Amino acid sequence: MPADVTVEEVELALKDVFDPEIPVNIVDLGLIYGIEIDDGGHVHVDMTLTAAGCGMGPFIAQQAEWAVAEVDGVKDVDVEITFEPAWSPEKITEDGRKLLGLDD
Repeated sequence: MPADVTVEEVELALKDVFDPEIPVNIVDLGLIYGIEIDDGGHVHVDMTLTAAGCGMGPFIAQQAEWAVAEVDGVKDVDVEITFEPAWSPEKITEDGRKLLGLDD
């Protein structure tokens, strides 16, 4: 029986994925809107980009897919990019804000 996959494990894997233009991982940038995992090990990730016209979108989504696929128990990964709601700097986590020097 495959290992149970947790949202925390998927999120941890996604912390290894970075927007090439910003030195913060996509989780702490607030780009991950949702992670769903079914009993069969299929993972669906809803994510966004910092800007709708970001040319790196397909690259970042592919990196996210590859990172999640490495998690034990994951059988299939689907990464969907959405722009609803639009990303804003308020979505950056406290850790991300520290890395970007946005907090004192």
